[in-house]
Amino acid sequence: MQLRHDPTYFAATACLPAERRPALYALYGYVRGADEIADNTGLNGQRRTALDAWQRELEEGLKRGYSLHPVIGALVDAGPRYGMPLELLPQYMESMRADCDETVRMRSQEQLDRYMDGTATVGPVAAPLLDAPDSAIALLRRLGVAFQLTNFIRDVPVDWKMGRIYLPGLDESDLTQRTASAA
Repeated sequence: MQLRHDPTYFAATACLPAERRPALYALYGYVRGADEIADNTGLNGQRRTALDAWQRELEEGLKRGYSLHPVIGALVDAGPRYGMPLELLPQYMESMRADCDETVRMRSQEQLDRYMDGTATVGPVAAPLLDAPDSAIALLRRLGVAFQLTNFIRDVPVDWKMGRIYLPGLDESDLTQRTASAA
């Protein structure tokens, strides 16, 4: 899945010891799965329900000690084994829920920061796989925010077609007319 959807992350994962790679693949699969649900316009009003079910399957799998879903089952296995703080993932899921509205508008820097903080939880969850010291957790979060912001800038035209404007200050008329503004 990672190779098909994001070859850059796949290449970076290859730098990990072989025994830890499946754990990172599982984490990637979980967050990618949530992102796919949030972006699936075919689900329309059912996206939040599908995200809730995705999150619930992980939570219940962690309580049971297993999940029959292959991606979630792999994460249920990997999380405790490597001490991954999977309890941070609901914050990620809140950001995905924000994408379920018919139109998405980040009207303030605070709203954008809250969204990016949610998506940036992936770094701290992956930290044990990287042998990252506690002092690096804040840096991993900042790196996640930087990745997300770069993604938003890169994807302005794609997001606009999906009814999403993530960058506060972007004027809809500028996007419609494809003109530049001070924002």
